[in-house]
Amino acid sequence: MEWPKTNDVLGTANRGDAAESGLCTLCRADCQGRCETWLSSLAGRKMLYPRDYGAVTAGSRNTTHIGVSYNSLRIQGYNYGAMGLAPGLSSDPDDCIFPNVSLETEFGNDQKTKARVPLMTGALGSTFVAAKYWESFAVGAALVGIPIVVGENVVGVDRNSVIENGRITKAPELDRRIQTFLRYYDGYGAILVQMNVEDTRNGVAEYLIEKYGDQVIIELKWGQGAKDIGGEIQVTSLDYALFLKNRGYIVDPDPTKPEVQEAFKNGAIKSFARHSRLGYTDLASAEQVRENFMNFVDYLRKLGYKRITLKTGSYGMEALAMAIKYASDAGLDLLTIDGSGGGTGMSPWNMMETWGVPSVLLHAKTYEYASILAQKGQKVVDLAFAGGLAREDHIFKALALGAPFTKLVCMGRALMIPGFLGSNIEGVLRPERKEQVNGNWEKLPPAVARFGMKPEEIFAGYFEVQKKVGKDEMQNIPFGAIALWTLADKLAAGLQQLLAGARKFSMKEISRDDLVSANRETEKETGIKFITDAQNEAALAILKS
Repeated sequence: MEWPKTNDVLGTANRGDAAESGLCTLCRADCQGRCETWLSSLAGRKMLYPRDYGAVTAGSRNTTHIGVSYNSLRIQGYNYGAMGLAPGLSSDPDDCIFPNVSLETEFGNDQKTKARVPLMTGALGSTFVAAKYWESFAVGAALVGIPIVVGENVVGVDRNSVIENGRITKAPELDRRIQTFLRYYDGYGAILVQMNVEDTRNGVAEYLIEKYGDQVIIELKWGQGAKDIGGEIQVTSLDYALFLKNRGYIVDPDPTKPEVQEAFKNGAIKSFARHSRLGYTDLASAEQVRENFMNFVDYLRKLGYKRITLKTGSYGMEALAMAIKYASDAGLDLLTIDGSGGGTGMSPWNMMETWGVPSVLLHAKTYEYASILAQKGQKVVDLAFAGGLAREDHIFKALALGAPFTKLVCMGRALMIPGFLGSNIEGVLRPERKEQVNGNWEKLPPAVARFGMKPEEIFAGYFEVQKKVGKDEMQNIPFGAIALWTLADKLAAGLQQLLAGARKFSMKEISRDDLVSANRETEKETGIKFITDAQNEAALAILKS
């Protein structure tokens, strides 16, 4: 299938090839626009509606659904009722308006973590794009009140970190990331730090608990949707490649080989790929994995961790069942399940295109397996769904597909776009900060300049952020964070509208009955009723009465 690159109704266009999410398959930090997510980071909730009101009419083209995907699920609407109204609100139409839909959610086993909207970032780890724009991501997430994840290998690739006797004793980049978020943390959201094989060896868990205690949630990583091997970065310095090799990483090609060094000096080799190791290679059965996993969770709890999460990728059904069962048995606080279609800072491209279980299939099976545990009377771990999700309708569908177990939707690439965009704008309007914020532009492109030439004119969410932090503090807020707030406001408003149409005024009311399948194949694979079968019995009862 090919997804459209332009949307005339919204006035959007993709620079590159469009993915199902609406993002380009290759999303650039220097992009001058203008996909829907990019424009929404400026215009906010205005992007919910057709452009040029008063001079146009608009009609949908998305009514024929081929194959199984999130696009082949449609959202139900109802013509009566109201469920989940907050205390103090009545069923009066004056109260049942979409701004009164509560999007607040929480996750956790014993200790609950709150979020203002049901979103979290993907894991932003050792890739340079995560490090360069971290201030925008972290400040934006803290202001919005959503969890943000520090991904794997941040300590290991930091040339200024110090590892003594196999344990990290100094981690300035990791500290920077945590402290940036905590500066604006107000009780909503959280900062998670992810660990892989190398992070575990380097003592990241021990370092964090000693320095930050319960301010940080620790996340174990089994995998992600973009690849079925360890994480990668690319470096263009031979010296840095040798540093990473000495740190114990796999570096390809091997920078210690004389022939490789000679090829690099002559320009035939221009970069090196740093790879992480596979997990559980010394284990041969699911039972052995369970024992190892439970023992490590117990170890983390003895260290003092009260909140522990797990992220898994788009492996097959056995690994999915293991993740759900073991995370539930261990009393973990969240399990993020990332389907194929999920993004990355660097993964082998053809691997991304061909490996793993696509998100909608993986998420549908997750519900099925979680339900088996629930029917046995077991408390199921709270879930987050990830993998190619970017819009408010994606949030609704993912939450409904996994209801009542899903509490959050994890967005990786989509929530990075406002960080890129805001930083590029800040680099133009505040040239003295261009290098600090990693701006890429010399001047504002027409797609931005049409909104204005000052941040107060460009970002629809500017004054809402100012109201939250105060006028004086605005000088310290990166434009990328303002853009992230603006995008989150658009997503939140769109989600409120969809929930109001489904007559659900709080997150806990959303259910699988709020979805229908647009073709029989999707019904078969997801268990969501075909569109004309849903409510058909109620319809016939009315007609026969």
